[in-house]
Amino acid sequence: MARTREGSATFYGAVYGLVRRIPPGRVMTYGQVALELGAPAAARAVGYALHFLPGETDVPWWRVVNAQGGISLRGRGEAADWQRSLLEAEGVEFSEDGRLDLRRYRWFPGEAESFVPGA
Repeated sequence: MARTREGSATFYGAVYGLVRRIPPGRVMTYGQVALELGAPAAARAVGYALHFLPGETDVPWWRVVNAQGGISLRGRGEAADWQRSLLEAEGVEFSEDGRLDLRRYRWFPGEAESFVPGA
């Protein structure tokens, strides 16, 4: 899939639209985003879409995690720390092994889009 501009009427644009709906303090997995968009084998493409976001964006990319509830940024380091800190600022808690509890924080479209962490 070619790189596209944010907001275009493509798969990437659909990814951005869905990720914008994830409420603060909630997450979706890459595979879940792909499945919701009707492309169950496109989890990697979801990752690419988020990777190609411009620096200044309103898409809360940090709310998408891997299927184990972990952060999947290549090379980890500062970028992974930044994603974790953004999630923690929204009330998401991580275990000692660096994972969040998907049963607690996973969001499914159709649920109320307002959420109070810890409630």
